[in-house]
Amino acid sequence: MSPAQFQARIKRKEISPAYLFLGAEAYQGRRCREALLDTMLGPRERENGLAQYDLTEVSLAQVVDDARSLSLFAAQRVILVSNAEAALPRTKSDEEDDAHGPAAGGVGELAAYLKDPSPGVVLLFEATRFEFAGDEKKKLERVRKFYSAIAETVELARFSMDEARTEAQALARRAQIAVDPGALELLVEALGGDVARIAVEMEKLSLYCASGRSISEDDIAAMVPDARSTTIFALVNALGRRDRARGLELLDTLCREGEYLPLALAFLSTQFRLALVSKESGLRSSQQIVGHFSRAGVPMWGSRAEQIYQTVGKFSKEQLERGLKLIFAADRDLRSARPDDRIVMERFVLELTR
Repeated sequence: MSPAQFQARIKRKEISPAYLFLGAEAYQGRRCREALLDTMLGPRERENGLAQYDLTEVSLAQVVDDARSLSLFAAQRVILVSNAEAALPRTKSDEEDDAHGPAAGGVGELAAYLKDPSPGVVLLFEATRFEFAGDEKKKLERVRKFYSAIAETVELARFSMDEARTEAQALARRAQIAVDPGALELLVEALGGDVARIAVEMEKLSLYCASGRSISEDDIAAMVPDARSTTIFALVNALGRRDRARGLELLDTLCREGEYLPLALAFLSTQFRLALVSKESGLRSSQQIVGHFSRAGVPMWGSRAEQIYQTVGKFSKEQLERGLKLIFAADRDLRSARPDDRIVMERFVLELTR
């Protein structure tokens, strides 16, 4: 079902014992999750009624055991389970991707539980690592098949650029702020259509322009200083999904922003090199990445480590190595006599998304 259908059912209090969220669209995922929590648990009930698990740290069987347990302090409970992909059995490609933690197995216990679920308990499994595009779509289908005992699945697909613009307009209306059309377009394009990030920036802009004046393009430039690096990271994700159309679209955004393409390529090179080191070192979380590179004397912080960790998940070791070779070739072409930087970068995107 779509996020809108899910929220409509929750509003009618048609609540199932378990849900599976598929896809990496964080904004819609957060809205659906909050809708469920608001309906099931009041503010005072969340302390005792909400439990959270990460399947890279615990087993699926442990989650099911908790769901079977009765609580003396909460009439209704919601159990949020992140990294649902980690419960899948390992395959040969998983050994390269290193996508799964210690939680493999337990699907039989889940299927048995759902035949006779505990009253007042809702399980919410979130599989947000993969997207509905490129090779990752097959991985999502594998997750869906593994959790086939869960009858209700919510597909969290990325917004298209047009949908992102529409949602940005809705966010501006809800925040009761006026945004110039050109400024709105700049915000959406600068952030690569990432609605979760647009929502954050819209909240900042509502405080910045509390006087009631209309937000201009200069305001966007002042309040979204790292928009270009965000777009470059979105390009990394698109390349990881083999999403050629999206990659070229993001490249077009960078060109229209006036981004110096050799600098963008340098960012991609750093991202790939750090991801390859993380892959070869067997680092399994952003915290491990921070610790590893900090010990090596390489500056590293939380948000940067999270970007690297996501890149590790998007590419296999061979793909990272091939990507670095293509980056080297593109860098060479950018430094030599050539017709146009954009042509070089477009060729790079086409080669990497084969």
